[in-house]
Amino acid sequence: MAPDDAWRALFLNWPAEIPKLGIVTTTLGENVPFVGFALSPGLLLVERDKPDAIGSRKMIIPYSYILAIKLATPAPLADLQPLGFKVK
Repeated sequence: MAPDDAWRALFLNWPAEIPKLGIVTTTLGENVPFVGFALSPGLLLVERDKPDAIGSRKMIIPYSYILAIKLATPAPLADLQPLGFKVK
């Protein structure tokens, strides 16, 4: 699976019971906190709860620019298995 496909699959399979909260770290070195998201085939749209320094509340990020996702949930690892992880 290509990295872009893996990131899109992660967001597509986000469990409904887990809040859509986290931080996207981009290849440009930016950390973008989010409180919601929407998907398209090549792009991730994230929503912030407060505007950034220039007043933006939403950011569109190509999947290829995603370096990491930081999750802001205390949910146990087992609850994140729908994202594609195996818990042993």
